[in-house]
Amino acid sequence: MLIKKAADIRSSEITPKSLYLRRREFIQASAAALVAAGCGTLAGDDVAAQGGGLTKLQNVKKGSAFNTTEKLNSYDDITSYNNFYEFGTDKGEPKQSSKNFKPRPWTIAVEGEVVKPATYQLEDFIKPYTLEERIYRMRCVEAWSMVIPWVGIPLADVIKHVQPTSRAKFVEFTTLLDPSRMPYQRSRVLDWPYVEGLRLDEAQHPLAILAVGLYGEVLPNQNGAPLRLVVPWKYGFKGIKSIVKMRLLEKQPVNTWQRMAPNEYGFYANVNPNVDHPRWSQAKETRLPGLFRNHPTQMFNGYDQVASLYSGLDLRKNF
Repeated sequence: MLIKKAADIRSSEITPKSLYLRRREFIQASAAALVAAGCGTLAGDDVAAQGGGLTKLQNVKKGSAFNTTEKLNSYDDITSYNNFYEFGTDKGEPKQSSKNFKPRPWTIAVEGEVVKPATYQLEDFIKPYTLEERIYRMRCVEAWSMVIPWVGIPLADVIKHVQPTSRAKFVEFTTLLDPSRMPYQRSRVLDWPYVEGLRLDEAQHPLAILAVGLYGEVLPNQNGAPLRLVVPWKYGFKGIKSIVKMRLLEKQPVNTWQRMAPNEYGFYANVNPNVDHPRWSQAKETRLPGLFRNHPTQMFNGYDQVASLYSGLDLRKNF
């Protein structure tokens, strides 16, 4: 779960340059804002008060039992500081370079070891399911975290609907491949298209969702529009964006970063304070918009509900 170090990726692209550029803004922020980045009481009006003026999502079920009670990051935090290499390698680039991206119409193909393979329009794909608001703390491998009010559908419900065969053991996800719409796919920074995967039991865990929105609105382009994976106990690179295909497989897929740097990225990518990056410790993290790496990292990002999935598995070897 470690950032790739290679000749074709400059250090400025690996180190979050936009965090450095925004520090003057952070320093000028009030002390209350810094306190709010830590643990606190979740105000019920926080979600309703934020938004970017996008299309509101209707009939969203709220009050999930999985919600964290930590203070939400602002809409601006969440939408201006992103990992989305299809639109840029610096955290601030995706917001700018994805402005003209058109996420509709959109299709999702479901293939592989399923009884009901099909290609769906986005609206038809979502229609059978209840939209839920899930407030999750998300952690990235670069040792920063945010609290995000996602809106999505349980991945387990989708899997149940398409009826996996007895041979299905894994789920592979693929991002759109279209360099005319995703400009950084013209570069060699990654092996395109972006691919990720989960074990089937991970994908069926109630915490895993396919997100279509945040702060009650449709998902902004820079956050993975129109459909992305959210698995809050794993590092952020597992949250594949702009999904166009799901394949249920008998054999474990190889994800993009695992292919690019197998010594640094594993398949599981569970948040683990005991497995360090070669150049820094993962034992502590920065709670954005804070400045300092002074919050202890929690195993599984604090989502202990998933621990039983890995019983007997060496999580240092299977990182």
